[in-house]
Amino acid sequence: MPVFVFDIETIPDVELGRRIYDLGDLSDKQVGYVMQAKRREESGTEFLSYEQQRVVAISVALRTRDSFKVWSLGDPGASEAEIIQRFYDGIDKFTPDLVSWNGGGFDLPVLHYRALRHGIVAPRYWESGEEDQSFRFNNYLNRYHSRHLDLMDVLSSFQGRARVSLQAAATLLGLPGKLGMSGDKVWDAYLDGQLEHIRNYCETDVLNTFLVYLRFELMRGRLMRDEYHAEVARVRDVLAAQAKPHFQEFLAAWGPPPDVIAQGPSS
Repeated sequence: MPVFVFDIETIPDVELGRRIYDLGDLSDKQVGYVMQAKRREESGTEFLSYEQQRVVAISVALRTRDSFKVWSLGDPGASEAEIIQRFYDGIDKFTPDLVSWNGGGFDLPVLHYRALRHGIVAPRYWESGEEDQSFRFNNYLNRYHSRHLDLMDVLSSFQGRARVSLQAAATLLGLPGKLGMSGDKVWDAYLDGQLEHIRNYCETDVLNTFLVYLRFELMRGRLMRDEYHAEVARVRDVLAAQAKPHFQEFLAAWGPPPDVIAQGPSS
């Protein structure tokens, strides 16, 4: 079964903000900050409600039987509708196991609202057993099913007080983590024309998530120790083979192999 690790990055939907707050004469930057200020007044946080967040990047780490690949969907100039459609098209094509960090709490709900906004068709994702009986007890929609594995949810035993950030989990495992970028900096980076930087950051987030996932697969016995090390080596080899500065920075921050963990029996 292919594994599809994903992450999204968002900015304020300034078009929607103009309609909600009647801000037609303000710049995009001003509208975004008004939206955040209004949200802070309403809830005490600048974190916008999900339908007000526009997706500017979706990055994926895809592990198939024979390959591993990390990339961002669509060209940098692709519309929100196009990159979201590509995400769901990938699900239609591969029927993969989805893996995320807080995807159930953030990424997927945002994608639901934005797909609704654009009239995007995604039958495989929304399948729950009516057309394909194999989805009746294992689909993408049920929190406790395995077609979508939200690592943050599972590792915290679905307890809010036990959740940690991806940065904390990456640090725990000696992984590179955020490398100077974080989600709260995305809007300012976008305003500065740094979309490529945002996409690169999103790609390193899925790399961190994929590597946490591999350790989880080892922990629950779905990978033997030698298989785990082979998977980690594959990631290193794929990154090293690509002359992309953010991949090289990731490798440098990761440090030299091997990825040393407590030794034990391989089976």
